[in-house]
Amino acid sequence: MTELRVVLITGASRGIGAAILDAFIKDNVEIYGTATSDEGAQAISSKLSTQSIAGAGLKLRVDNHGSINNLVEYFKKGNKSPDIVINNAGITRDNLLLRMTNEDWQAVIDTNLTSIYRLSQSFIKSMIKKRWGRIINITSVIAESGNAGQSNYAAAKAGVLGFAKSLAKELGSRNITVNNIAPGFIETDMTKKITEDQREALLQNIPLGRFGLASEVGELARFLASEQAGYITGETIHINGGMYMS
Repeated sequence: MTELRVVLITGASRGIGAAILDAFIKDNVEIYGTATSDEGAQAISSKLSTQSIAGAGLKLRVDNHGSINNLVEYFKKGNKSPDIVINNAGITRDNLLLRMTNEDWQAVIDTNLTSIYRLSQSFIKSMIKKRWGRIINITSVIAESGNAGQSNYAAAKAGVLGFAKSLAKELGSRNITVNNIAPGFIETDMTKKITEDQREALLQNIPLGRFGLASEVGELARFLASEQAGYITGETIHINGGMYMS
């Protein structure tokens, strides 16, 4: 029997991460989704079990080196390693630079950038050995457009772009692709909190006239992980309704 591809999705308990997990449920793969709480991890496990999908929900703090080490050991004990790593977990700590604290800066850099380095480094050895792998990072339109009050977030997400290009060049000869997905405004719990006036103002700058769906991001991630996307690497795919065109 052909061994199932193993998929790891960080921040998979809600929002875009949950939609990515839902997209991969459609495929014949083994899925591991992470959450920062025991409750979130259990919810992921329950979803997978209900769908009769191999895998589990796991607790992970991507900003904590020890927590990442525990995740690596979990896979080692199971004699497996992710073939597809989707770095989705992220946070914001917005403020004008004049008011931004060192803690707010470092928390965003550690969670949104350093974690991608650590997780990618942890699992590429197995991909190299198999001569097949996919690393997909969820960045943001803000990485290229910038946004007032988000210098920490923009810096971290922009750093991912350069990281992915460099890693793609390192791993291309081993049939491992590295790509980014840069969402714009997506319908999630976060965007539901904005006022109607704010929503209307934002929609004026989106040619398609609507916010994106998390499921659309999920399907894009699923495509980039597929064999059909095997000749795409080092790229950042924008999914923002036309609000930013590179």
